[in-house]
Amino acid sequence: MSKLEVDTIEPEGASTTLTLGASGDTVDVPSGATLDVTGATVTGLSAGKVLQVVQTFKNDTWSTSDTDAFMDITGFEADITPSSTSNKILFTASCQFGAANVCLFRLMRDSTEIAPATSDAGYNSAFQSYPADSASGILASFSYLDSPSSTSALTYKLQVKNRGSGYSTYLNRSSGDSSDSGYGFRGASSIILMEIEG
Repeated sequence: MSKLEVDTIEPEGASTTLTLGASGDTVDVPSGATLDVTGATVTGLSAGKVLQVVQTFKNDTWSTSDTDAFMDITGFEADITPSSTSNKILFTASCQFGAANVCLFRLMRDSTEIAPATSDAGYNSAFQSYPADSASGILASFSYLDSPSSTSALTYKLQVKNRGSGYSTYLNRSSGDSSDSGYGFRGASSIILMEIEG
């Protein structure tokens, strides 16, 4: 076994590619050593690694206006910028909802619905929840592995829709919003985004 001791190795001539070893070889970084790739682009590593994590946490209450259209939840979205078009975004949300009737939800990337249902006329493409009564809340969880094919800043969020005009949907509280010490509650909700290497 031979040993080469140098401070810097650079490609020869006009080449910008430095090759270490041949196909099938193993390049070993000893235990305790640090491999610094700050500012470099590293490719060819195994897919599936988590590259970044973003969280939005919301523990104040919110309610819809009197409408039957899908709408954003104020202050409940998360932004992420993928580092490669081949990477995926794992979108997860855990939310506490209340409603006086049926409430519908859909997952959004900017203005695009993700994880849509089959498009059939007359149906909402949505997840549905229905609290048991005005004192109840629903802990709703959503997850989807998105392939945005983008390196631009992206906004992920939930949109909610009421049963119809005259109904409301609530975040982090029940529709009755009781302060009874036996069953009244206030909740908290979160969105977590993970960039997964493609």
